[in-house]
Amino acid sequence: MSFQLPLWCQIGSYSTYRTVSQWVFTGNIVRANYPLHVAVARVLSFRWPEKPNEADAADAVADKDGLVCIPAVRGEPPASQRLLEVLHAAYGKKWSNAMLHDLLTDAGCKAGMSLDDWLRNLFFDQHCKLFHARPFIWHIWDGRKDGFSCLINYHKLNYKALENLTYSHLGDWIKAQKADAKANKVGADLGLAAAQALQEKLRLILAGEPPYDIFVRWKPLPDQAIGWNPDLNDGVRMNIRPFVQAETLRKTPNIKWTKDRGREPDRDKDDYPWFWKGKEFIGDRVNDVHLTNAEKLASRNGAK
Repeated sequence: MSFQLPLWCQIGSYSTYRTVSQWVFTGNIVRANYPLHVAVARVLSFRWPEKPNEADAADAVADKDGLVCIPAVRGEPPASQRLLEVLHAAYGKKWSNAMLHDLLTDAGCKAGMSLDDWLRNLFFDQHCKLFHARPFIWHIWDGRKDGFSCLINYHKLNYKALENLTYSHLGDWIKAQKADAKANKVGADLGLAAAQALQEKLRLILAGEPPYDIFVRWKPLPDQAIGWNPDLNDGVRMNIRPFVQAETLRKTPNIKWTKDRGREPDRDKDDYPWFWKGKEFIGDRVNDVHLTNAEKLASRNGAK
């Protein structure tokens, strides 16, 4: 797993070591410059490399799967309650409603806004800005402020986790919307349609056919991911593309998949066809390329 130290240092508490080339943060919520953001990461079981191996009070109430829904689903409490548990565990006897008010104010909340409001409407935008459009926590939603939303630790989002989100967590929400629609609850039909549309988008990402495929410019064709099977070492920029294409994120990060600067070294045409135009090696560092699963499978079978 790779990290950008200058960005991480922004949310850490500084010790005597202040240079951006040194690791200074251990995941301590109380000492952090942005405690609510660190607490959300801890809720989702994100672990800083310098965090001590010994579990602390916040670890005990964190979600081990790294997947927490903002509304209550599957009998689990809503994200705001989970976040409160982590904050209370971190601050201990010092925790109070007045402290929560101060934290929300510092996080840009207006008077009357709750922790749930901040999570739904402000958190992801702030998170994207803090990490220069390379978010490691993703906020997936169905497009409705009162609809389905989920915070996900990207480092834990493998195929099984996304499948769990699609069919278990979101499936439970859809079941509840169907019951409300059957009972003629106002707006339930719209909520159901939005949730079902999100489920279909997530199915497409799981399958990974264009335009919801992962493409990594520097990997040969046989090594390109088939379906949602990301390599974390390829970075957020490469792996988040299917979710941006499907418009499933609460806010679209400012990420470009245009040509990168520089030229690619000579590459084999069979393994890197995107660098070629006919028989001529172009070598442009292109990123806006989509490959079908059939193309990838054929290349893999040919490589055996």
